[in-house]
Amino acid sequence: MADNGSDFARSMSIATSGLRAQAGRMRVISENIANVDSTGPTAGADPYRRKVPTFSSALDRSLDARVVTLGKIRPDQTAFRIKHEPGNPAADAAGNVKYPNVNPLVEMTDMREAQRSYEANLNIISATRRMIQRTLDILKA
Repeated sequence: MADNGSDFARSMSIATSGLRAQAGRMRVISENIANVDSTGPTAGADPYRRKVPTFSSALDRSLDARVVTLGKIRPDQTAFRIKHEPGNPAADAAGNVKYPNVNPLVEMTDMREAQRSYEANLNIISATRRMIQRTLDILKA
């Protein structure tokens, strides 16, 4: 019976780590979306640069389980979007304005994927809780 308890705890720990990682991923994506049309602070300056979340795997020694964590947030090195807008205060001497390298379609696709992963981890937690409750009900009978 002790194995089942540790299995339940292991399942909950792994799913919880997934929830945290996906929530962090959604925060990064939200920041990218919020800055899609921002410009540099001064004429010709670089605008916001898209951020890319990474994940890493870690060993939870107390549960002997591998869990996922949000890793480093890396800058996306792809080129900025350039628009010719001579009247824009952020325009350089040639009248070009740099806009972030954020593609809203990519961000929304990533957000949908993160949301689905979050929901899958939440479903694992719910199923584990139901199994624990059923086990307790059986033991009470």
